[in-house]
Order: sequence, then structure tokens, then C-alpha cells
Amino acid sequence: MAGVRRIGLVICPDFDFMGLAVTSPFAVANKYAGGSAYDVHLLSETGGLVRSGLGPAVGTERLGDLSSFDTILVAAGIGVPEPSQDLLAHLQEASRSARRLAGLCLGAFILADAGLLSGRRATTHWHYAPQFRARYPDCNLDINKIYVADGNIWTSAGMSAGIDLAVGMVERDHGRELAQTVARGLVMERRRAGGQAQHSALLDFDASTDRIQSVLAYARQHLRLPLTTEDLAAIACLSPRQFTRAFRAETGVSPAKAVEAMRVEAAKHMLEQSRLPIEEIAAAAGFANRERMRRAFLRVQGEVPRTIRRAAGPLAIV
Repeated sequence: MAGVRRIGLVICPDFDFMGLAVTSPFAVANKYAGGSAYDVHLLSETGGLVRSGLGPAVGTERLGDLSSFDTILVAAGIGVPEPSQDLLAHLQEASRSARRLAGLCLGAFILADAGLLSGRRATTHWHYAPQFRARYPDCNLDINKIYVADGNIWTSAGMSAGIDLAVGMVERDHGRELAQTVARGLVMERRRAGGQAQHSALLDFDASTDRIQSVLAYARQHLRLPLTTEDLAAIACLSPRQFTRAFRAETGVSPAKAVEAMRVEAAKHMLEQSRLPIEEIAAAAGFANRERMRRAFLRVQGEVPRTIRRAAGPLAIV
């Protein structure tokens, strides 16, 4: 086990409390690593109490010499930040001494303002992608990733993706086994690697009742099964006709279309994050064969599975 790594989380005025969640993977890693793997500090320009966007404040240390920090994370709020020149200067200096820097969600704007994303790959919240591209055309923005590590610069999509980013850092530092233990300790549904898309099919089908939500959850967990309309109707305790009507009313699509979208999402994740044969991926995602999966990908993604696998590049999260 390497020595203790100092982590500095820089928060800005009106920061979002969700940004503080990025510290949790490091805390859980400490618990399971058999000692102190990380030493986490909250930092700000002024030090002292920093007010969040919701009002409550948290105590911070004043930004000073950052050369002793292994990792610097930058958290902003829910609007495009306007960093001071002093903060940008600190981050520029930190980029020369820290092993890695990360912009969480809209914190990517701050790293870009500091000139640290020029010529690099990065991501940020999908909603702000057009604004980001207009302001920083020399950055290769990829909103199809929940986080990106390009060299020593990391960026995450939304605030919750910062948790995935931090787990990814734990994996880089201490290996896959500890990262998986941390993910289980945080009760994450699954440990998401950086290549996962920002959107989820379950979010697209946001049902309003527990009955239909339970069907969606069941389908997501049992994609290998046939999942016919009759099967799903039985889960909902409705007749197939009643179920189809209720499902379409709440999700806007038929049960078959929703299942297809979830299967494509699951298969896409396996294509990007594994080297399993395409035939095995098709079976694991519930497609009868690779040709049916290919046609489904063309309908949902507009691309065939091989194209997506080639675009994913190496298995690493970079």
C-alpha cells in the first residue's frame, strides 16, 4: 500500500452540497484499506465558512501552497462558475505539482478557464455542453462519458458522476478489488466505469407509480429472460391489455420498446467496458442472437455494435 495521499477538494461560493459526496469513496477506502490511504481537506480561496447554494456553510482551509497535495478536486454549483484570477493561478500552479486535478461537473469550466483543458479530452454536464464547446473550442468535449481521465486531468459529468470518478481514482491507486469493495460499501447499484453514457434508459422511462417502476426495475435485472408483455403484466398484477395501456400512459412507449432500450444500454456498456465476444454480449443482454442485437442498435443508437466497440478504444477509463 502506498503512503497516505493528500486530497484537496476546492469548493466555490454557492457550491452544490452534492459535490461533497466525492469525498465518500476516499473515506470508505480508508476504512477497508487497513489504514489511512487518503487524507482529505476542504479548501477555498478565503478559508473559513463557505456558503452553499442552499444556504448552509461548511468550514474550509484557505488555499495556499498546493505542492503537498496528491490530488486536487474542484467543485462548483449548479450554474456556470466565474472563478477569480487568484483561483485560476492556484490551479495552474497545482497542475505542475499535483499528480492529478479533477473538475467535478461544472468544475470543468474552471479547469478550462485555467487553460488546463486545451487540447485535452474532457466531459461536463450534458445540459451545458453547447456553452462549453462555444467557450472552449480547443477542448475535445465528450458528453457520452460520465467521466474522463486524460493524463493527469480528470473531469466528471454530473455531480453524482463525481462519485464514480473518485471510485475510479481509488482503482487507479489501489486496484480493482478495493474499488469494488468501496462501491459495495457505498451501496452503488454498480460501479460505473468512465465510458458509461450520461443518460440512463430508466431515467427516460420515469414511471409515476410504484407498479410500473417495479416492472422497469425487474426488467433491468432480468434482461436475459424473454420479458414478454405477458411476463411483465404478471409482475404488475395486471392483464396484458391493462398493463400495456398503463405502461404507455406513464412512459410514453410500449413495454417492448422500453425493454429494447434497456437491452441496448446494457449491451453498449459491455461493448465499451469488456472484450467479451459480441455473441456473448447479445445473450447476456437478452437478444436472441447477434443479428437481432445489430438491428436493435441501428434503431436505438444509429450505429452497429462493432462501430461502438471500435470507438470505445482501450478498456482503461482514460
